[in-house]
Amino acid sequence: MDDRVEYEPVSVKELLGEMKDIAELLVDLSYSSVLFDDPALAEEVLELESEMDVLQLRARMSLVMAGRSPEEAEELAPIFGIVGAAETISDAAGDIAKVVLDDVGLPASLRAGLPDPVETLARAELAGYSAYAGRTLGDINLETETGVRVLAVRRGDEWLLDPGRETALRPGDVSFCRGPDDGIQGVFETMTGEPYERPAVPESDIEDLDRAVETVVLMRNVSELAVDLAYGSVLFDDPELAREVSELEVEVDALKERFEAWALRGAAEVAEPVTIRGLLHIAASTEVISDAALEISEGVLRGLGSHPVVQAAVEESDEILVSVPVAAGSDLDGTSIGEQALRATTGTLVIAVRREREPAEGTDRANGDEDAGTARAEGDTEWVLTPSPETRLRAGDTLIAKGTRAGAERLRALAGGEGAGAGTGSR
Repeated sequence: MDDRVEYEPVSVKELLGEMKDIAELLVDLSYSSVLFDDPALAEEVLELESEMDVLQLRARMSLVMAGRSPEEAEELAPIFGIVGAAETISDAAGDIAKVVLDDVGLPASLRAGLPDPVETLARAELAGYSAYAGRTLGDINLETETGVRVLAVRRGDEWLLDPGRETALRPGDVSFCRGPDDGIQGVFETMTGEPYERPAVPESDIEDLDRAVETVVLMRNVSELAVDLAYGSVLFDDPELAREVSELEVEVDALKERFEAWALRGAAEVAEPVTIRGLLHIAASTEVISDAALEISEGVLRGLGSHPVVQAAVEESDEILVSVPVAAGSDLDGTSIGEQALRATTGTLVIAVRREREPAEGTDRANGDEDAGTARAEGDTEWVLTPSPETRLRAGDTLIAKGTRAGAERLRALAGGEGAGAGTGSR
């Protein structure tokens, strides 16, 4: 078999969009392979990783052909960084999948802790009597109605890694779904005819090892947020958002140091220390993902701006990223994310809120927002990252959210503002 990759005239924008979509899907699927201890899914991750290798070579060839002057070289340099970052994320996802394929030891508590705290990941086999059997995802309107999206479908030995509105669900299909907990529960029950039960965290007598596991899960969540915000910084050409990515990367580095301390202490109390090897691999790969996120936003952070080709690629991705201002007197003004049930009603997930800082005695948390997520402040601007359902919104806030295009329009309508929009690519 000839593995040679030759130059072909191809749109850099299309290559970048495809690479971003695959990279983000790979992160979801790699952690899913660990969560479900699924070697078939892990094998598919490695297949997609190989596809990414080809895409990045073609992208680099096209970029080399496009650069003809110092000015063009300066404009294209950040794009090389984004191409490299997508490949790096792909490689890290492959390393996570190899933990399953190589049967490397993992603490049971890791699998229980992997589901996202905001969104739930579930695997559901479609029953023949399900109301979804024989219907397309478009006909079901699954994501819009429930906030749940199907990341992939396994049909026997075949994998459908890009299920769209035309994808019909058949009895026996195994769907990997992601969405809010209440949405997942309803979808899972409709698909399988059985109630959904979130995995219980097993008891452990080793406190240090439990802390190590908790730290890895936190690293994973922060790294995924960093990737989302990195693409947002490129899309909106937003240096402040790029600086947030830099801060998150530093935070992951600090978490990894903390993890190493807990893991070494915990290993001394484990009967078979080799059983935590997988935990070490996943922690290392997760840090790599946060490093790649910083590389995506590097051009914006360094004042080189965002190339229109990159912005267009992000805009046309499968899942869009939007910046939506909250207008005074709108439905969102003065309410919380939970009260509005935004994930379920709009099909979008608010990943960050940017707002003007209040005086010291009137901070965000003084509004009863004790569990609002990670708050950061710089100058007159404050960011609330991974906002919780209790996060209260107010006029002048800017919401950074991801989801469907139809969902983004509903979010804009609730916020009473126009907003800017474009894409980030999970399924």
